[in-house]
Amino acid sequence: VNLKHKTREWKFVSNTKWGFCPRSLAFLCFPRPSKAEKGLPTSLVDNCGLKIGIISGGHLGKQLAQALLTLSWAPCCSIRISTRRPESLGKYLQEQGVKCFYDNAQLAAWADVVFLCCLPSQVLTVCSVVRPAIRKPCVVYSLVTAVPLCRLKQLLSYSAIVRPQYQCSAREPINEWGMKGTVTAALQDPAVVQATCPCGSQGKIRVNAKWLVAIFYAALNSSMWQSLPHQKALKLLNDLCFPEHCAICAEQKASCPQFVLFSLPRTFPWFDLTAAQVRESPFSQLLENSESVRSHLALLYQESFGDRPTEQHGLISGRNRCK
Repeated sequence: VNLKHKTREWKFVSNTKWGFCPRSLAFLCFPRPSKAEKGLPTSLVDNCGLKIGIISGGHLGKQLAQALLTLSWAPCCSIRISTRRPESLGKYLQEQGVKCFYDNAQLAAWADVVFLCCLPSQVLTVCSVVRPAIRKPCVVYSLVTAVPLCRLKQLLSYSAIVRPQYQCSAREPINEWGMKGTVTAALQDPAVVQATCPCGSQGKIRVNAKWLVAIFYAALNSSMWQSLPHQKALKLLNDLCFPEHCAICAEQKASCPQFVLFSLPRTFPWFDLTAAQVRESPFSQLLENSESVRSHLALLYQESFGDRPTEQHGLISGRNRCK
């Protein structure tokens, strides 16, 4: 009986651990929406677009690079990996044109987004090297779940950090992830895409809602750094999140919600992303209370992987304003 119980526990832990990988990488693979691109500053729509740096070429770093190349809008010239053993990444990534080298400071100075994929034991050393090189509006995205957000902020002396927090809501085997193939293959399965949706409630592994708040604030930080007027920044977000002829609202003959701003600063302020993930904010309360906004974001997420949800929840009955 003891052995059977331990075997069940091991299977649960093993499946859960594997499930964290597609969930961690899924929301990073949004294709670039062509309609919203027209309003972006030229520096964000050049030949290589957003510059993505990955620190550590271990299993997680390689899976992230492969997922970005296969499932997202990121061209190979926009991805660079810093690892102690560039030769260990194999021919696939380098043949795709991904630059691989070992210089964490150089990578941090170049990138718009830096992904920390190193071991927890390496975080202190990595942060001490990249801290002098990081400049606004670079976003540091940590996939090192063992190191708390407040500790990362202290080590980097920087506030534009995103670190997802996960909750596992069941003590039973998690089967929707599958146990074969790569993360890239898993994310082409509609069941996995639905399970990883950050606005969904069906997955057994869920990301904290404040993570999504930080993602939106990071986008606003980028718009502020580009001196984009707040009206244009909000229009880009509305075009992306609440497009015309939205399937949800078309079925109900209703209007999509819209982000609006009632005060009139020229640009948005710089948001502290670490604070956004530990404190309540108007936007976090909106996500918690508005089923319609969550439904639209879930639709955006699933359609970005080519998967149209079969059921829509929280349909909108009128025009909502999201402040």
